[in-house]
Amino acid sequence: MLRKCATSQGVRDYSVPVGLDAKVYVDLVVVGSVAVSEKGLRIGKGEGFADLEYAMMVSMGAVREDTVVVTAVHDCQVVDIPEDLLGDHDLTVDYILTPTRIIKTGCNHPKPQGILWHKISHEMLGKIPVLKNLRHREKQEGKDVALKDEQRDVPAADKPVRVAKKSRPESSSFQDQASLSQASPEGGASPDSSPLPDSPVAVYVGSIPQGTRVGELKDALRQCHATPARLTWQGAQHRAFLNYSDKATADAAVVALQGLSLHGSPLRVEFARSQLSKTRSRPR
Repeated sequence: MLRKCATSQGVRDYSVPVGLDAKVYVDLVVVGSVAVSEKGLRIGKGEGFADLEYAMMVSMGAVREDTVVVTAVHDCQVVDIPEDLLGDHDLTVDYILTPTRIIKTGCNHPKPQGILWHKISHEMLGKIPVLKNLRHREKQEGKDVALKDEQRDVPAADKPVRVAKKSRPESSSFQDQASLSQASPEGGASPDSSPLPDSPVAVYVGSIPQGTRVGELKDALRQCHATPARLTWQGAQHRAFLNYSDKATADAAVVALQGLSLHGSPLRVEFARSQLSKTRSRPR
């Protein structure tokens, strides 16, 4: 049971959300790493979610400067990392566990002292509901909570954006961590129950079975020759959004994906509700 609870599925099934005002103290933080140095410097996947999770726990009073941080990696992931790569928001580790060694880093670099709001974008704020509550609370305390893109004009919802070359890794879907996120509706949610990701044409995929991994959906899309320009995974809500570059490509994808199922459960595939309203409003 403990092994299952340590998985993302176990978190969704058995965890109890912890409020921001809960008096919780975390004794040990275990963080994943792509690479780590014997001095305690670490590199993650580049999204900054592990650093942000720690900073959020600092803001809650759940961790302190002396809270032990551990990472578990393979021996080949222990490498030299230049100190000039380390930012003031980066989390360091106190111990490294490998299959052959236990390394005490003795790292004296200060860990994050809280959320650095000037490094948080409006997009990230929208993806992590609890961040909004923390920001409101710190604003009431008189702290500077200006965001990274605070002074810029926020683009319109239907304005196309440049598609990134690399999709966000599944493990960085922070909203999947039920212990820190708000409760999510079950599968079969309406396509307009979530803000439509910016794209020229978006297709909604719903009723995704519980426990499905993003890689399984990607494989199914490739087999149906319906690979999107960008995939927005919302596994905790049992849905995903597929962004295509034009209407014709999206039309072909919707047709190709009709009848698609995963783990024996049929998926719901259709144009996202906002996209449908745009299509219907065009003159014929």
